[in-house]
Amino acid sequence: MGRGKIEIKKIENSTNRQVTYSKRRNGIFKKAKELTVLCDAKISLIMLSSTRKYHEYTSPNTTTKKMIDQYQSALGVDIWSIHYEKMQENLKRLKEINNKLRREIRQRTGEDMSGLNLQELCHLQENITESVAEIRERKYHVIKNQTDTCKKKARNLEEQNGNLVLDLQNVKIQSMVLWKMRGITTLLWHLRMEYTIFMLFAYNHCTPIFKTKEDLVLVIYVSPEDISSQ
Repeated sequence: MGRGKIEIKKIENSTNRQVTYSKRRNGIFKKAKELTVLCDAKISLIMLSSTRKYHEYTSPNTTTKKMIDQYQSALGVDIWSIHYEKMQENLKRLKEINNKLRREIRQRTGEDMSGLNLQELCHLQENITESVAEIRERKYHVIKNQTDTCKKKARNLEEQNGNLVLDLQNVKIQSMVLWKMRGITTLLWHLRMEYTIFMLFAYNHCTPIFKTKEDLVLVIYVSPEDISSQ
């Protein structure tokens, strides 16, 4: 049983339409390749999908430009002449606009004003006055923004300076505390040394006698003369 006949009309579903386009495009390109090999034909295919995707096939023995040139030669038409004329007209229009703008720029700088009449000179003066006013307004706006930015930076620097001053004061206080503690430690060390020297001197010249057996902390130093007298 053969396949049913497909009605040729636009496929409304976009997904199905894209799938059908992809399959049939590949089929057309395959037929073009076969025709190029079998018949030594020169083929150029250009296809644009509904999603604006570009696909092209050109026979290996030619190019798209050569095919267009051969098309013009075979039909005796020049498809570039119309576009060339439009391009020339567009170029001429752009040159006129460019020359006009250049002339206006020169006139705004005080040049090329010999051909201007009184009305045109007054109009030029009004334009320059308006331009100067806009420039002045923009200048004041920029100055204000820069001034505000500098003020913010100054406030930040003042705040940082205050924090540094507080940190410096804290460091000074800590240094003074450490210096006093070091002085106290040195004093205690000297007192300990003097006490140790005194104890050594007393040990060499006196005889230690414990007052009680239980009390080993309290020590009475008695000289040898006191012992002999007893």
